Amino acid sequence: MSDHLKKLAICHYPDARLRQRCRPVAEFDEKLAALAERMLDLMCAEKGIGLAAPQVGVLRRLFVMSPTGERKDALVFVNPVIRDREGNVEAEEGCLSLPGVNVRIRRARRCRIEAQDIHGRPFSMAGEDLLCRIWQHETDHLDGILIIDRMGPADRLAVRKTLRALEENFNGRRRQKTPVK
Repeated sequence: MSDHLKKLAICHYPDARLRQRCRPVAEFDEKLAALAERMLDLMCAEKGIGLAAPQVGVLRRLFVMSPTGERKDALVFVNPVIRDREGNVEAEEGCLSLPGVNVRIRRARRCRIEAQDIHGRPFSMAGEDLLCRIWQHETDHLDGILIIDRMGPADRLAVRKTLRALEENFNGRRRQKTPVK
């Protein structure tokens, strides 16, 4: 694994990269495969069930997921597109880029996803409930959308202190990295 990939870490709110719309993946090579592997390592280490490329600072349309949280059940989605959304259901969501923030989000109950695998081969899957929720959550990341953009007023009030703490922590880390002139 390259030194660059070893240094990848999960970006936390309010990192500006989390708000960027990602570019499609055009090259399906060993670098892409290594990136997906590193993302799976990070996701599993943090006990997550999904992780999108912008969450590690890579602005490409790629996410990894495992509905069970187990590596053996992991899938990689490149250039995903959500289709045929049906029904609505509200459920609690968290995000590895927003530690400590869990909010209720309304999403489609069923949908289909079209994507490419790590080798560039197209595929399509239909899913519902948790599977569909993960796809929608991670695809939102690829468009620069966070769960805090979809939460209701009550959740907004409930998590404001946590968001403020994340902002202060982020700004404190940035000040530490800035060299004194």
